[in-house]
Formats: sequence, C-alpha cells, structure tokens
Amino acid sequence: MSRFGELLRAANNLKLLAAIGRSGGDLSSVADLVDNMIDSPQMGDAVRRFRAVPGGAEMLDQRYPPLQPDIDHLIQLPEGSLGRGYAELIRRLHYDPEFFRPRPTTTEAQWLTQRVATTHDIHHVVSGFGTMPAGESGVLAITAAQIGFPAYVLLTTAGQLASFRFQLERFEELSRAMAHGMAIGHQAQCLVAARWEEGWERPISDWREQLGLRDPADGRSYGLA
Repeated sequence: MSRFGELLRAANNLKLLAAIGRSGGDLSSVADLVDNMIDSPQMGDAVRRFRAVPGGAEMLDQRYPPLQPDIDHLIQLPEGSLGRGYAELIRRLHYDPEFFRPRPTTTEAQWLTQRVATTHDIHHVVSGFGTMPAGESGVLAITAAQIGFPAYVLLTTAGQLASFRFQLERFEELSRAMAHGMAIGHQAQCLVAARWEEGWERPISDWREQLGLRDPADGRSYGLA
C-alpha cells in the first residue's frame, strides 16, 4: 500500500481506538479495527510469525475450518473440561457464541484474523484471564506477544496509555495483567495454533500442561475466578 494509504489506515485506527474507548470495548468497533489491519504490513508479519510456530503453517495451508461451537453439547461435558468451561463462560456472560463477524478465509491474513477472533474466548478459559478491562488486556497481550497480531498490539498499547493518562487508579492492575499476559505469551506455545476443537472433553489442566502455561491468571484480581 502507498504511503498515503498507510496514513489513511493510521488515521482510521485512531478514530476506531477512540470509539472503542468511548464505548468501553464495543465489539463492532473492535471488529472494525481488526478488519482495518487485514491487508497491512503488520498483518503480513503476523502471518509470517504464525507460520513459524509449531503447527501454524499446516493450519494455514489447510485453512483449518472455522470454530463452530455447539454450546448445548459442550455444557454437558465433564466439570473442568475445556468445552464445559468455555460453554459456561459464554452463558454466564450472555454471549452469542457466534457473535464474531463472518469473514472470508481465502487469504492467509483473512484466515488468521478469523482464527484469532473465533478462539479469543477459549484463550480466556485456558489462560484464566477475566473479561473485565484488565483481564481483557492480559489475554490480548498473549496473542500480541506470540504473533504480533496488529489489532491486539494497538489495543493493549492504547489501553495502557489511556489508563496512565486518564484513569491512573486502574493503571497498576492493568499493567500487572498485561505483564502477566506477556509472560505467558513468551513461555507457552502459541494459543492460536492449538486445535481446541479436537479436545473439548480434555481437562483445562491438561491443556495448560501441554501448552506450557504454568502460571494461569485464575486467582488474580484480573482473573476469571
């Protein structure tokens, strides 16, 4: 894209970040920010990094099918299982499990964008981060650290700067959550590349052990618990 096009993208990013801040995290505005970065150089680098993680290139080349969770089935799985934990989170928050924006998955950038969007709430369950602002920043920081997903890099950076400038009372917790998420991102295997759909019945503890996620956030002030 031309330099002028990149300037337009940057201006639109600022507008979208402002809209997200005013709304407290409106999902439509977040999706707009994600889509605004699909054909960016930063997204190209995220694809490169995802290809380099174990299993990433195979998933990209296969265009691994998009997540299509059956909440009614998952809620019946054993207590402590990934599927049960995910279904309970979706129901507790009154989320539509298919709230994520439908996107084509023709290009690698489109596929990776949709994979990140559809598995985001699974990352909450596995990492233990809550869904309030600090917990959201923590779980976004994992993906930002692991593959440099551009929308999440922007959101975590903007969130930290905004709290430091305008909500200083929230800055400490937000910073701790983000540092925790970054640490998990560097220690654990790439969460976006995990084939969650092939192990809904497995205990969350087993998934954490497999991924090397040794310090989940469950019991922290920004955790799910």
